[in-house]
Amino acid sequence: MGVYINIGNEAFEKTINTEIYVDKTNILSYTNKVLDSSRRWICVSRPRRFGKSITAEMLSAYYDKSCDSHSLFKNFKISKSCDFEQYINKFNVIHIDIQWIKNSTECIKIVETIQKSIISELKELYPEFADDKCKSLPLLLANIHNKTKNKFIIIIDEWDCIFREDKNNKKAQEEYIQLLNGLFKGSQPDKFISLAYLTGILPIKKYGTQSALNNFEEFTMEDPAMLAEYVGFTEDEVKKLCEHYNMSFEEAEKWYDGYSFYSNKHIYSPKSITDAMSRQRFNSYWTKTETYESLKYYITMNFDGLKDDIIRMLSGDSIEVDTSSFQNDMTTFNVKDDVLTLLIHLGYLAYDSENEKVYIPNYEVMNEFKSAIKGAGWSNVYNAIKLSDKLLEETILGNNEFVAETIDSIHIENSSILNYNNENSLSCIISLAYYSAKKYYKIIREM
Repeated sequence: MGVYINIGNEAFEKTINTEIYVDKTNILSYTNKVLDSSRRWICVSRPRRFGKSITAEMLSAYYDKSCDSHSLFKNFKISKSCDFEQYINKFNVIHIDIQWIKNSTECIKIVETIQKSIISELKELYPEFADDKCKSLPLLLANIHNKTKNKFIIIIDEWDCIFREDKNNKKAQEEYIQLLNGLFKGSQPDKFISLAYLTGILPIKKYGTQSALNNFEEFTMEDPAMLAEYVGFTEDEVKKLCEHYNMSFEEAEKWYDGYSFYSNKHIYSPKSITDAMSRQRFNSYWTKTETYESLKYYITMNFDGLKDDIIRMLSGDSIEVDTSSFQNDMTTFNVKDDVLTLLIHLGYLAYDSENEKVYIPNYEVMNEFKSAIKGAGWSNVYNAIKLSDKLLEETILGNNEFVAETIDSIHIENSSILNYNNENSLSCIISLAYYSAKKYYKIIREM
């Protein structure tokens, strides 16, 4: 068992031994189906907290030939698959966690660290190929395959970390892409790679109209295709958890539902659901990480009228978006749609692919926008949200003077960014003014 090669199944074992584990092992049916085919190049991009690393650990545990994982999978769905025995623990698996490497070394040395460390482990596995002059990982893998016919599965977790956290370090990015091209593109990788599985937050970086690794099939928050049910928890899975933990499904739906895909209309944030079940309380469990700072930064820019759109989405509207120009990085923004597309991949917006619109998915994420607005200096918008509890209370009490004066004040203060006499704009203002009603009611906009 190594640090990078054949890391074993301990990480996955710890995951399934936690209090809550939802069986997502059937994704292995798909990876088994594409092994050694032209579709074996897979890149899965999801926001933080959506189980990317858990899936990567599961793949390692299933395919790794250095361990026996039958006991870990025997009670899960994949064990009923006809090809379960055919592929379990049959491969040398190279598992690379880019985030961990970045945290352990200088960014400029990431490629050097990856190659040097994995080459060292390969030489222990295949001492007959020990050549101190070889410093190229792709060349060594090709040589091993040519002599032994052995193939490899390569799993790279957080593959896009360099592009997200070292946005302006072009030299490190170019060296990294060059390594990935050597591993995954060309006639030799076609021979020595049985499966390549990349996870990240962003889709594969574009250069102009082409992606850096254009042979990969991408499953994103815009279009996860047949892997939609593995993005998060499905409605049936959440209902079972709510029943088991005696929690209200209706509350779970309000707080955490909202991600919708063509093949699966109700996907829930998995980390938030597990936290709510284990803590027995519905609340905002969104982690304040780099993605939160990105949200605050981009809405502060008010890029191309972004503020107007956010106010509309806070009121329950969906906004048209063109995702095609996004360059899959966090620095290249030519139009407002690029920012909205980034927020889709960060999980702050959900995407309706049928109507090509974005919206705020649920109450939990809406609270993150509320916090970001407070830090962005949007005092008029934040004051309207802050007044919403009082406005709702006075509405229920029938205090018509207070209600009329408050709504009029909110309307006037925000009329600079909304057409004052436009009916849809007034509807948005009403929804914004009654923001806190979302805590108690399911809001249905007038048709």
